[in-house]
Amino acid sequence: MTDLAARAADLLHLRRRHLAKGDPVALPLTMTSMFHLPGDPAGFAQYGRFDNATWEAVEDALGHLDGARALAFPSGMGAISAVLTALSKTGDRILLPSDGYYTVRLFADRFLSRLGITADRRPTASFLDGGFEGYSIVYIETPSNPGLDICDIAVISKSAHAAGALVVVDNTTMTAFGQRPLDLGADILVSADTKAANGHSDVLFGHVSSRDDAVMAAIAEWRKLSGAIPGPFEAWQVHRGLETLELRFDRMCSTAERIAPRLRDHKALKAVRFPGLPDDPAHNLARVQMDRFGFLIGLTLETAEKAEAFIDGCRLLQPATSFGGTHSSAERRARWGDAVVPGFVRLSIGCEPAEELWSALEEALDAVG
Repeated sequence: MTDLAARAADLLHLRRRHLAKGDPVALPLTMTSMFHLPGDPAGFAQYGRFDNATWEAVEDALGHLDGARALAFPSGMGAISAVLTALSKTGDRILLPSDGYYTVRLFADRFLSRLGITADRRPTASFLDGGFEGYSIVYIETPSNPGLDICDIAVISKSAHAAGALVVVDNTTMTAFGQRPLDLGADILVSADTKAANGHSDVLFGHVSSRDDAVMAAIAEWRKLSGAIPGPFEAWQVHRGLETLELRFDRMCSTAERIAPRLRDHKALKAVRFPGLPDDPAHNLARVQMDRFGFLIGLTLETAEKAEAFIDGCRLLQPATSFGGTHSSAERRARWGDAVVPGFVRLSIGCEPAEELWSALEEALDAVG
């Protein structure tokens, strides 16, 4: 059994380790802001901003998958902003991907800059160019969202560490079943568990994982004092979603691998990006760095109008932002200001039967081709 298979199997039985006879097998939802706390409070649950048994269960599961301590947050951006704020100070320089999730750049420009923190940018595909001297944090997103470029986590981590920087990797698109950044040398992992980890498009959630005790202590203190805490019901939802993540992720990735070559050959598409395609610029590195090629596919149609017609005309596509749900979804990313051509579509493959999904995609592409 591989280490990944063992983690997947053990994930479903983590709770058993803490059960006493007669305890419920399913995770209870702990809805409280107060705890019975007479006398000395040390060593006991104290207050709803500090402690919650439902958070702790989902953190245990996320940490199990990442192989590190995990801390939960109310969204992916909550996790990211916690890392960048808790670990930065006035005068620091951080490095961000110029083609990653755009909200991270907006956060840096509009808020970190006010604190005297400078955020530089580089494209993911050439992230190593220029080195990392002078940076306190090197933040990477691989594959990049939405363009699906890839950078070498191990090489970047080694180079950044030599320059004295912490390496943060956004692993949202891949999950622990597709890529293991901490095993490749990264210091910190962040993820928007809103996406595939939860998988049902009904909750916002995020987490931070690290094997560095000092880093996690600083982030935990920031969460406690800032109040950036997740709700227990949202934690309960993510915990339930995680129990089927391995199944869903496998289905989504397998379908993407099956459909991507057919999309590449369709006359309505000017370009297709998917790390699993042998001729994709990221393919060789993806084979080494990633356990799967993911479930996101980048499609380029001739015009914005054709892209919108394709999305709206496909009976098995949900037109929506975000990704990673059980249903396939798509959106034209230029509408949010991403540096992509107007006809670029981010396609998120869901859990529909592969041939049924392909038939619907082909029909919609034929109609606009």
